[in-house]
Amino acid sequence: MALVQGTTTEKFDVLRQNFEASLANGDDVGASIAVFHHEELVCDLWGGYRDAAETTRWDRDTLVNVWSTTKTMTFLVALMLFDRGELDFNATVSTYWPEFGANGKTDIEVRHLMNHSAGLPGWSAAIRPQDLANWDLCVEDLAAQSPWWDDRSRSGYHAATQGFLIGEVVRRITGTTIGQFFKTEVADVLGADFFIGLPESEEHRVSVVIPPAEIEHLPLERDSIRYRTLTAPVIDAGIPRHRWWRAAEIPAANGHGNAHSVALIQQIIANNGHAQGHRFFKESTGDLVFQVQTSGVDQVLDFDINFGLGYGLASSAVLIGPRACYWGGFGGSFVIMDQDLELTVAYMMNKMQVGLVGDARGPMIALTAAMAALS
Repeated sequence: MALVQGTTTEKFDVLRQNFEASLANGDDVGASIAVFHHEELVCDLWGGYRDAAETTRWDRDTLVNVWSTTKTMTFLVALMLFDRGELDFNATVSTYWPEFGANGKTDIEVRHLMNHSAGLPGWSAAIRPQDLANWDLCVEDLAAQSPWWDDRSRSGYHAATQGFLIGEVVRRITGTTIGQFFKTEVADVLGADFFIGLPESEEHRVSVVIPPAEIEHLPLERDSIRYRTLTAPVIDAGIPRHRWWRAAEIPAANGHGNAHSVALIQQIIANNGHAQGHRFFKESTGDLVFQVQTSGVDQVLDFDINFGLGYGLASSAVLIGPRACYWGGFGGSFVIMDQDLELTVAYMMNKMQVGLVGDARGPMIALTAAMAALS
């Protein structure tokens, strides 16, 4: 059996060739790649192995923890609620979540949660990694603490907290968890195999991520925003091996899916609000994604980045089109949507590399796909 399974159109078959090479040279152990172009699934590939020992094949329906690519699902939910008139990005968070206004946070707006400028990139209390399964504990701590900086034009990547912050606003508006809302209103509608909170019934399909050979180095300055964020709490790459992590709703970090499901869902952005015959929001709502909210060197990521409403946009460090947006996850997962090309490219894998929001593999796949789309 060939290591790479699945289909592509002739134009996009170069992705199969590159995928085969990445498995052969060890850049990947197991992975999946999916591309939608003009609403057509032009590439749906999977291959390699689910485990580092290479004993179990990666199947079409294999699921993997995609880390921060999960955030893109929360952005969609927020855009849908805005479109329905239930959420205002310019309203204060305390409009929906009164307790949040404590300790100098009365002026923080919902859009600040989306663009990582709210000043709450970590927890102040002694929250342990396993406490991330306790929703009430996490959101109560965030509501009680003071922001770590006051300038709302500056971003500081809310690596784990963003999902709780957006998720609690969603819960206050809808009365249900963001994971359940996402399932009912997005995943089930599209038949997409993506979960924020993995049911035990799906455990047999999981490929547990393989931690990178190197670790992300912490800065020496212990009072820096980056150090405080990455240690409050420390979330190591081995944590997805625990059932409690997979079962919980940790909407910034523990979504489980594959390239097909991520691309199927995120093509809503590439198509400016619709997918598979379903409209999720108006084009005017989708236009908001591409309005730069914050720009400059992020205090946690330490590189130049422009944030729109959640998604990353073109910047000096990220050379993409003016109507394109993206995000990636710890160790390598990546998705990009380009409205001008009507192109969505997703790459989900189990072998992690160093990089809080991905590495070079996903962007290179996206570049290859974009060149194919233009050919």
